[in-house]
Amino acid sequence: MIPHIKIEDFDYELPEGRIARYPLAGRDESKLLRYRDGLVDEFVFRDLPDLLPPDSLMVFNDTKVVPARMHFRRDTGAVIEIFLLEPHRPAEYDSNFAATARCVWKCVIGNLKRWKGDVITAVNPAGDRTMLELDLRAELEDRDGQTGNVIFTWKGGKSFSEVLSICGRIPIPPYLHRDTEDIDLERYQTAYARVQGSVAAPTAGLHFTHDVLGRLRERGVEEARVCLHVGAGTFLPVKSSEISGHTMHREPFTVSLGLLRKLISADRPVVSVGTTSVRTLESLYYAGVDCIEKGVPSDIDQWAPYTRDYIYSTEEALQSLADYLEREGLQELKLGTRIIIVPGFRFRIVQYLITNFHQPQSTLLLLISAFVGGGWRTIYDYALAHGFRFLSYGDSSLLYRK
Repeated sequence: MIPHIKIEDFDYELPEGRIARYPLAGRDESKLLRYRDGLVDEFVFRDLPDLLPPDSLMVFNDTKVVPARMHFRRDTGAVIEIFLLEPHRPAEYDSNFAATARCVWKCVIGNLKRWKGDVITAVNPAGDRTMLELDLRAELEDRDGQTGNVIFTWKGGKSFSEVLSICGRIPIPPYLHRDTEDIDLERYQTAYARVQGSVAAPTAGLHFTHDVLGRLRERGVEEARVCLHVGAGTFLPVKSSEISGHTMHREPFTVSLGLLRKLISADRPVVSVGTTSVRTLESLYYAGVDCIEKGVPSDIDQWAPYTRDYIYSTEEALQSLADYLEREGLQELKLGTRIIIVPGFRFRIVQYLITNFHQPQSTLLLLISAFVGGGWRTIYDYALAHGFRFLSYGDSSLLYRK
């Protein structure tokens, strides 16, 4: 049954001054709130290795933020902002980024009403010679509201990935109320970012340094990676009065056969670094049910966890995915998920969650409430009363599942 949850019940007052507009000097210098069994205490993030069971399996999202924001100019002088959402042709991220002359993306387009469909040229205010040689151009293929499919063409044989690094800007969150700066090029990426595709960072991972990662290994914590490309929908507010009226956006994810095997055999705590890793891991159960019932996995629907009772164990579901990959000769599972995690959700894989502090009335705040069994106000009241910094560049928390 689709839950009837009023979004106004997940509101709190977030003063503008509590939003961290810049990162701290050191990634692991952020504060760390720990919440377990209704009790709150605090540490510094570099203390994290001492707070986790030494036999844990820690799962990171190794997606990498791409310079997805670009500006173009019409012959009339009007500036058009183009924000990449997802590849359209080729549809695979790797193939699209490797294109050397032409590709098509679904984009959010600013100032769209002033773009009449003519071919427009990338803005180059400094007269950069490399940009001049690229001669990057954009043409609107079709439109739907504020989004549309945009054809990009360029010269010189560079990959589209290289084109973005030259012409694009890292798209920092709109609630920072500032332009992208040099510091964001490094600090709005995790230290372990690897696979290009996100337009927003999985911010729980921004606190990890190579030193913290090294000490986790020394403690016997095993690392694993998933990849979920974070879409622009992560910034969309919930506009309906009930969460049942909110539509989640699809995000593509990849999970290796090796990680599936570890999860099947794991008799140890699973620690998720960030809500994107939680959504990926918890989506696996429903993909596995598809495998059991239909023989193949498919994208996970937003309300799949709530519309029926499931008779299969987590091990059965994960084993069916592993069997499918082995049968097809695949090393990775590649799907998309729209899963929404709200109070009433049954967690099947994750026991610990590392996450930042999220916006009022957001789907992420509902996920936190579901994870800790409704105690989100205790967490947020403490954070507000004790000087914690909020949102993407803010402080962190270690939450124990209820």
